[in-house]
Amino acid sequence: MPADPSTGVRDVQPGMRVLLWVAGVLVLLAGVQLFVFTERTATYFAWTIEPVITAAFLGAAYWSAAAFEWSAARARSWVEARIAVPAVFVFTILTLIATLLHLDKFHFGSSFGFGTQFVTWAWLFIYSVVPVLMVVVWSRQHRAPGIDPPRTHPLPTWLRVLVGAQAAVLLVVGTGLFLAPGSTATWWPWALTPLTSRAVGAWAFSLGVAATHALWEHDAVRVRPAAVAYLAFALLEAIAVLRYRDVGDWTSVAGVAFVAFLASSAVTGAGALWLARRAD
Repeated sequence: MPADPSTGVRDVQPGMRVLLWVAGVLVLLAGVQLFVFTERTATYFAWTIEPVITAAFLGAAYWSAAAFEWSAARARSWVEARIAVPAVFVFTILTLIATLLHLDKFHFGSSFGFGTQFVTWAWLFIYSVVPVLMVVVWSRQHRAPGIDPPRTHPLPTWLRVLVGAQAAVLLVVGTGLFLAPGSTATWWPWALTPLTSRAVGAWAFSLGVAATHALWEHDAVRVRPAAVAYLAFALLEAIAVLRYRDVGDWTSVAGVAFVAFLASSAVTGAGALWLARRAD
């Protein structure tokens, strides 16, 4: 359906909706590998992740991404779904780059079991193909006829200020962890390798893209998928921290800042979701 026949509003195209549902399934499975089998990444994941809190952190991020993509897939119109697409696209590109930069750390070769090799090759295939598919589907979605409805539920000033601060932090931290993993090690409350630094940086930068996009959308209904993801991210990461609270320095500046950021993300997500529900 190109547009709602009664209003002319641009709908989410079938290809885009399917892509979001499928992408949500893929990140859900990655989250199971990392959040459930956290201490067995040497067997069940594409590379071995140490310390285990990093695997838990990444698993929580993947599960929050599933909430992000599925919420967007269920949206009634394109303006209510599109906040998920740029962030997901940026994440897949950055993760592909990180993978290619550290191929020697991945579970390729006969020294690994068949299942482990399969997971690793599937990882490389998915991150090579999904960005291309996204470009094709996104282009078709952009050309679909229809209009964008006016913004009817603008975000309050307090929420915009908080999201703006979060966006700035996420973009700076994500850029540093991705481009200079060695010199930015003190930015994180636990030890990161160059590969895991780039993996975490990809998530941070992509969340920063989503936060910046939310400021541009400036409407509670339009940012609903991001609100769901933000709240899920905060709660799941809190669980990860509690599971492995003995790992990392939680009294350091980085540790306190990390916990404070999770708290602010919970407030942001819950506040934006409450506003979106009031708008229904």
